[in-house]
Amino acid sequence: MTSIDPSSPRPEPPVAPDLDDCCRSGCVPCVFDLYEDALARYEAALAAWEAAQATRK
Repeated sequence: MTSIDPSSPRPEPPVAPDLDDCCRSGCVPCVFDLYEDALARYEAALAAWEAAQATRK
């Protein structure tokens, strides 16, 4: 697991794509797949950041 500096800023969530961002042609990966991957990375980073904040207090 990567160590997070407790003084680092809170991670920012990814911006969700608009429905119009998808071309509906079955692209692999779709912009929504990329968003889901980015969201999973954000959630992991946020959990690590929150854990680092808990050790700071």
